[in-house]
Amino acid sequence: MIARQTPPSEIRVSKDKRTMTLAWPGREPEELSAEYLRVHSPSAEVQGHRASERKTQFGKRDVEIRKIQPVGNYAIKISFSDGHDTGLYSWTYLSELAAEKDEKWAAYIHELEEKGLPR
Repeated sequence: MIARQTPPSEIRVSKDKRTMTLAWPGREPEELSAEYLRVHSPSAEVQGHRASERKTQFGKRDVEIRKIQPVGNYAIKISFSDGHDTGLYSWTYLSELAAEKDEKWAAYIHELEEKGLPR
């Protein structure tokens, strides 16, 4: 079940800046890699304004989380080592990314393989 607009009780970035751990009340903490967060950025630069405009992100295996900033009471802005910092990750979207991590990651890897692109 996806928590709707419930902020995580904890947001922690690993020392190597490659993993973010999110904890919500009543749920096990979830680890999301910086690469996973970066390639699923909710920004228009990545997602486009409609599904047909979405750009496949690749070559992000070594990306790191540089900075996290709160945005009101509903989201965070993540700045990545490749300069990308335009996505606002709402609590709902972060919860969705955590809950659907295995499916979304498998689809991403499949897309890269189909297009012959490197991680």
